[in-house]
Amino acid sequence: MTIEAFPPPDAAAATRTRLAPAMARGFLNRCPHCGKGKLFGRFLKVRPECEACGLSMEGHRADDLPPYLVIFIVGHIVGYLVLKVESGYDEPLLPLWLSCTVFLLLSLIMGLGLLQPVKGAVIGLQYAFGMHGFGVAPPVLGVRGKHGGEAGTRTGNAPGLGNA
Repeated sequence: MTIEAFPPPDAAAATRTRLAPAMARGFLNRCPHCGKGKLFGRFLKVRPECEACGLSMEGHRADDLPPYLVIFIVGHIVGYLVLKVESGYDEPLLPLWLSCTVFLLLSLIMGLGLLQPVKGAVIGLQYAFGMHGFGVAPPVLGVRGKHGGEAGTRTGNAPGLGNA
């Protein structure tokens, strides 16, 4: 009798891209699996599948995490700059109206500029861990449309949460 501490890895985990490359590809608006196809069709609208490898991206759930991360990053950078510019001087370095305008525009530009790459990185994270809609084995590179089975699927009309 053989006792294994860990179950053997499944075939889907062996063909799935590792975490750092998948997140980097998503950050650069590329498919987390092959790195060739575009991830977004419009600004924040994810394509239903990769045009290069056929990876289905319909089931991803990158809902609230990207905006939270963008607010966290932009808030720390702009907050640091505000403190650096406005404190430490006897008189303000910039007039109040100019300071408010510059920091508001900087926050807006940085927030909009980081939202799509951060959402792509979150989708890459979900893909690398096989979360949500990425439970299906990724397609074999070079063979379009060949997918593995999905983990945790229901058969027939079994009760469940549906699309919740």
